[in-house]
Parts: sequence; structure tokens; C-alpha cells
Amino acid sequence: MAEMAQRVDRLSTENADLKQQLALIQEQYSRVLSLLYGRKSEKRPAPESSPLQPSLFGADASAPEVPATHIKSSISSDTRRKNRKRGRRPLSDKLPRVEVVIDVPDTDRVCACGRECDEIGREATERLDIIPAQIQVIRTIRIKRACRGCEGSEDPTRGAVRIAPLPPQIIPQGIVTPGLLAHVIIAKFADALPLYRQETQFQRLGAEICRGTLTKWVLRVAVACHTVYALLLDEMRSGPVINMDETPVQVLNEPGRANTTKSCMWVCRGGPPGQPAIIFHYQPTRSGRVADFLLGSFKGHLQTDGYVGYDTVGKRVGITHVGCMAHVRRKFIAVQDSAGCATRGVAATILDLIGDLYLIEREARDESLDFAGIAKLRAEKSRPILTRIKKLLDDTMPRCPPSSLLGTAINYALEMWPRLEVYLDHGFLSIDNNIAENAIRPFAVGRNYGKFAIMSGSAAAPLRNCRPIGLAARHAVVICRS
Repeated sequence: MAEMAQRVDRLSTENADLKQQLALIQEQYSRVLSLLYGRKSEKRPAPESSPLQPSLFGADASAPEVPATHIKSSISSDTRRKNRKRGRRPLSDKLPRVEVVIDVPDTDRVCACGRECDEIGREATERLDIIPAQIQVIRTIRIKRACRGCEGSEDPTRGAVRIAPLPPQIIPQGIVTPGLLAHVIIAKFADALPLYRQETQFQRLGAEICRGTLTKWVLRVAVACHTVYALLLDEMRSGPVINMDETPVQVLNEPGRANTTKSCMWVCRGGPPGQPAIIFHYQPTRSGRVADFLLGSFKGHLQTDGYVGYDTVGKRVGITHVGCMAHVRRKFIAVQDSAGCATRGVAATILDLIGDLYLIEREARDESLDFAGIAKLRAEKSRPILTRIKKLLDDTMPRCPPSSLLGTAINYALEMWPRLEVYLDHGFLSIDNNIAENAIRPFAVGRNYGKFAIMSGSAAAPLRNCRPIGLAARHAVVICRS
């Protein structure tokens, strides 16, 4: 009987382990289906039932009660959304106007009584128009002058031919003007229009410019913008906070590396709060030493996601590492989107609380509070919500498998928690790192279009040889070349 009891216990333990493994596999399978066929937006759909009358079906009875603050915030958010004005927006007053006056035919100007009709008013209708791009040739004519009376003189200072020098050019003896260079650079890096498509556009306009010439122009602009890039880098480091992020990029024909190898484009946003600078920096590696180079002697707040490459630089003296609430929220959205999860109610409750934090941030923006007012508002409203989230995480972690989606989300949130609370005390900090992600999104959208035009030097090139390859407004794009 003792052996039978031991066998039953062993089989029961194995059965429980197998059930747990099956539940994890089902979560992973549901997550894969959600990534393939589910919605891509992180915005949560509006609940079908009223916040005051929760649904009786599909809810987890063990989930904590949704706080009343969320109900009030949701109602105020819906009211604010309904109060937004709809319809066509008026055209900007900054746009130039061309007036076209249309009058009635001459036959309709005379009334039936024989008297000519008077003008009693005008009715204006505005429509948008565009002037297509035009290619033109700037022909610079320089006049030569010389003294005919001194012609044939042996004195070299007399009779010399005098001519005005050419205006300074980015590419000496080139056919391209600064305006055309700016057009090519902005189209490539700001509008994600690769050079081979620009080549086709120029052909339609009547100009034959091959993509090889366009590539040389881009690289020459890199050298010309080196000084501007250095100044922009110093200005980026002069602010109280730097937001940093990175995204993979595939570079073809890179010496010493396969075409399938992933490189990395880094983005940094910093400088004065009212006039930030954004820098894009290419490196073939995702190592933390790149972040260390970009920060330089910066001292202040560094806001990033949870990538381990930022851990070392975040511990430097004079740097305070700030976390990203959006990445924490993203983990719990994955839990909620997975079907068959027994603890989805916990994830939903945490998402509700995080939603309250973002509503408080919206309230601060709507009231146009200064940094001191934002910090005070966060201390009064945001800190209690963060305390509730922390307690819920601590209470749920012991009864949640670490390898499950919920366990992974909770462990990530608790690991990042010291960084997540930093933004409460400083009004110039953001609740998340979306500023950097939004800055790098245009590059991520166009990287598949432009990867054939990206060129790079040696993979072992030192960081000090980084040069800019594009400059648009206050945005710089740099590439490492030997």
C-alpha cells in the first residue's frame, strides 16, 4: 500500500507538471496567433458593458475590483472625446492665397427693368492647390575684367585678369546646389524615399541623375555636416534628460559581414526641453559601449526601455536611469490578448490602473501645467496608483508560474520598478520612452526601402570616426566610416 501511495503521489505530481506545461504551451500558441492575426494597436477596446454594470460572463471572479478612480477617469475621457469638434478644419492663414474672381455673364448683369445690377457682396470658397516640383538650371556668369592699357606689361601686378570667385559650394565643381542636396537628403531620411525612387522622379522631371551620383552626394553631405553634427551632439547632452532607443537594420555589402547580419540604428533625443535635438547613429553592434559613447560626459536622467545594454551606462555617476511604463503595459497587453489564461483578470486590472496614470498625464497636458505643477499633480494622484500596482504585483507573483506570460510581465515590472517611480518627482520627465520610439519610427518605416542604399565602412571602425550622413532641421543621421 505504501508503494501504491507513493506511485499515486508521483503520478499526481507529474500530471500537475504536465498540465502546467500544457497551459504554458497554450499561452504561447495563443500569443503567436495574436501576433499573426490579432490587432496591432495597443489601444484597448472599449468595454461592451457599462463601467457601472460589469459583464456577468467572461470575467475572472478572482480578479481584484476595478478602482473607482478608473471609472471616473473613463467617464471623463469619454466626455472629453464627445466634446471634440468634428468636421473640416479651416485652412491655415500662413498659406499663400491666389484670388480668382468670377462674375456673372454680361447678359445677367442687367435687370428686367433695364438697370444694371449692383454688387451687394461676395462669397468666397477656398480649395487647396499645389504647384508640382520643377527642375531648373542655375547658370552663374562671372565677368572677367582686365586693364587693356597694361596689356603686355612685365609687371605681374598690372594687367592681371580679375574674376569674382564662385559662391561657396558643399561639393566643389559639382552640378548640385544646396537646395537640391537638401531635397535629396530630406526625401531619403525624413520621407523614407530611397535613392532609386528619387532617380525615377528626376527622370520624370527631365533630369538624368543616376543613383550612384545621388549616393556620392549623400556621402559628401556627411563630411560637410560633421561640424554641425558635433554641435548638435553637444546640445543634445546639455539638457536634463536624454531619451534613447535602438532598432535593428539590415545593411548590404558591409565589409566583413554577411548581408543577413543585423546592425543597429540608435536614436537619442535631448537638449533644452522646449527645443530638443534628435540624433540618429548607426553602428553594426548593439553593444552598450555605443550608448556610452553617445552620452559622453552627460549628467542627468537617461530614459530607456529594459534592454540590458543600458544597465552599465545607467549606473554611471551622475546619471539617473528612468524606466518606460509603455513597455510594462505592453507585457500585460500580451497577457490579456492570450486566450485561456486563468489570470487575465489581474492583467486587466493592472492595465486599468496604468490607464489611470496616463489619464493623469493627459490632465496635466490639458491644463498646461509647468514642471512644478506636474510633479505636484503626480504626487497627489499618480503615486497612490503606483502603490496599488506594486502591491498587486507583489501579491500575485508567488502564485503565478514565472515562465507564464503573466509571470514574465510581473517579473519585468518588478525588475524595472525602481526606474518607473523616478518620473514622479520631476515634471520634465515623461511616464514612458515613447518620445524616442516616435522619433525612430520614421526610420523603421523606411528601412526596408532604403537598406539597399545604406553604405558603411569597416565594422571595426572606431566610434570617433562617426560622421553624419544626413541633416534635416534638428535631426542628424550618422554613419560609422573608416
